[in-house]
Amino acid sequence: MKSANVTLSSLGTTVFEVMSALAREHQSVNLGQGFPDDKGPEEVRRAAADYLLNGHNQYPPMMGLPELRQAVADHARRFQGLAVDWQTEVLVTSGATEALGDCLFGLIEPGDEVVLIEPLYDSYLPIVRRAGGIPRLVRLQPPTWQLPRAELAAAFNDRTKLILFNTPMNPCSKVFAREELGFIADLCLKHDAYAVCDEVYEHITFDDRRHISIMTLPGMRERTVRIGSAGKSFSVTGWKVGYVTAAAGLLKPIAKTHQFMTFTTPPNLQWGAAVGLRLEDAYFNSLASDMQRKRDRLADGLARIGFDVLASHGTYFVTSDFRQLGFNGTDDDFCRHVTVAAGVTAVPVSAFYDQPERAPRHFIRFCFCKDNSTLDAAVERLDKHFRR
Repeated sequence: MKSANVTLSSLGTTVFEVMSALAREHQSVNLGQGFPDDKGPEEVRRAAADYLLNGHNQYPPMMGLPELRQAVADHARRFQGLAVDWQTEVLVTSGATEALGDCLFGLIEPGDEVVLIEPLYDSYLPIVRRAGGIPRLVRLQPPTWQLPRAELAAAFNDRTKLILFNTPMNPCSKVFAREELGFIADLCLKHDAYAVCDEVYEHITFDDRRHISIMTLPGMRERTVRIGSAGKSFSVTGWKVGYVTAAAGLLKPIAKTHQFMTFTTPPNLQWGAAVGLRLEDAYFNSLASDMQRKRDRLADGLARIGFDVLASHGTYFVTSDFRQLGFNGTDDDFCRHVTVAAGVTAVPVSAFYDQPERAPRHFIRFCFCKDNSTLDAAVERLDKHFRR
């Protein structure tokens, strides 16, 4: 029998599903996979439910409901000062991961080089490779995760088609500063490259840090693709509603890919997302402040136990070094051990590297977008386990 596609068939099951399955098996407190306990704003959920009952449940326009595309454009103006034409520069997708696939399949020709920053979200590399792209990896180093400018500059050349990066960044919770974005923008301009920026955590930043889209920097309006997520902004990760913003000419091949991938997204969920994007500033401010309090609650508890907790500037996640606890195995060993023996699940940070065996093997990622009772139960279980 002929073999399937090598790029995809050679992949294992995503670490999130593996660890979540292990958590279910052992009835563990799951701080591995990034989904909130919160149900999301009632007005957003109610708008989606009302539309399902009373709205148009046939195929919506391929590019997305006009109401949502208008809301995306208004949202970009409101929070980033961007003037966006909703009719030619906004596309709705079935989640940000589909948006990534549309962007990469739509923009990459076989043999094009793509700059990526490790540690990285686990879908990036498979999609780049399946699209025929050649990854050029640049690594951030813990605990500061500073951008290595010389290495990044060396990764760009005349064959570079685009850079794909995530800010705020999963898994290391880095928020790129304007100076760092400016350095990336200069490289894109110098080498005539695109920037595909995964900005799904745009509203979840801490300690007075502000998310800045590279699209707002000089020269980048026409060469940036910006990806957003209703799931992250409104704590409804199961909805899988994403949106892409790009200059009209740049969006066309992305939209053509979307046409033959999912074609469209459930209209009631699009309607709910449109309502969400028009919520008052107070909602978005409270989302960030609530997550910051949860970050502090979990980070303080982990530090008391003996973890070395790294700074988290945004997203749902905090990274911790477990070596101080006397565990001598790898991060994968540690995550399996605490799931089974302590009843708490995290994910190994090495899973976010192309070659996990050559990555740092003593960092794990905890998710804190949970109820306080869930976070407290996790800390209590870990404390009990490591103080025995």
